[in-house]
Amino acid sequence: MVRAIRGAIQVDGDDRNSIIAGTTELVTAVMERNRLTTDDVISVIFTATPDLTAEFPALAARKLGFHDVPLLCASEIAVPGALPRVVRLMAHVETDRPRQDIQHVYLRGAVALRVDIAQ
Repeated sequence: MVRAIRGAIQVDGDDRNSIIAGTTELVTAVMERNRLTTDDVISVIFTATPDLTAEFPALAARKLGFHDVPLLCASEIAVPGALPRVVRLMAHVETDRPRQDIQHVYLRGAVALRVDIAQ
């Protein structure tokens, strides 16, 4: 089956190291909590709030070994009052896990985005 997994993290700042470190933490947590390997991943879409421009979040995934996985980065819409400095992802994966067993991951300040499903 194909499933989509959502996740987000609020990073410390608009600098290369913060974006790479935060995205690495997010991708690693999604993979571990859902017991996935890169072979299970079909594609990943990353978005960043408009205040994050120092680096592409997908670079962190490439550094984690996502060499043959299609990755895409986009900018979130600039909604007034939205949580700043957030990297989001939606990963499409192949898994036998039922939908209710998928672990969506919201870290740091991004927990506030989905308190209903954040771990």
